[in-house]
Amino acid sequence: MVNETYDGEVAPGGPAQTRSLGCVTMTKVAVDPEMSNNAYLLRCDETGDQVLIDAAAEPETLRELVGDGGLTTIVTTHQHWDHHRALKELAEATGAEIVAGAPDADAITEQTGVAVDRRLAHGDTVAVGSCTLRVIALAGHTPGSIALLLDDEHTEHPHLWTGDSLFPGGVGNTFGDDAAFQQLIDDVDTKVFGELPDSTYFYPGHGNDSTLGEERPHVEQWRARGW
Repeated sequence: MVNETYDGEVAPGGPAQTRSLGCVTMTKVAVDPEMSNNAYLLRCDETGDQVLIDAAAEPETLRELVGDGGLTTIVTTHQHWDHHRALKELAEATGAEIVAGAPDADAITEQTGVAVDRRLAHGDTVAVGSCTLRVIALAGHTPGSIALLLDDEHTEHPHLWTGDSLFPGGVGNTFGDDAAFQQLIDDVDTKVFGELPDSTYFYPGHGNDSTLGEERPHVEQWRARGW
């Protein structure tokens, strides 16, 4: 079933969940029992082209998810090791274009041995067949962290994949770096909450989904607590 049973609660070793978003169909899976990373496969309903967001771990799980449809693109949301452990195997298996935020690209290549084909900046786009994701740069968790926005006439609500920059309950970890936290909370406040409606669904790099409407009342509390 699509949509009727989707609640976004997935666990490593458990089944994936699938949701129709209007012009694309999203499948969410969790990998690695220790880190419980989310990976998201987006499939264009018109062309069948597929894009993977974060080849985090368990390449066999992700290859099964991709199936025979192949991948046009693999997006890595940021440079942290737990989000690209399966990147090399998936890249070699599919020949997909590898894209990531420009400030994180060199680190991703150093850690994985995989060249980043396209370095993304704020406002750039990533095609999912006939549909388009818009890149939102959110510095702070890492210098080159990005989110990806799907918002066009085919979608009832905007949909946003946030990596580790925004979760239900707060922004991502900035590891005690006050300047990085201020950068991240400012970017999330202005570029996400300041631009997108409450009806926006967002899908983080770990854990459950939420909406901007659920989280918006707490943003100033996050800012005051400093994490």
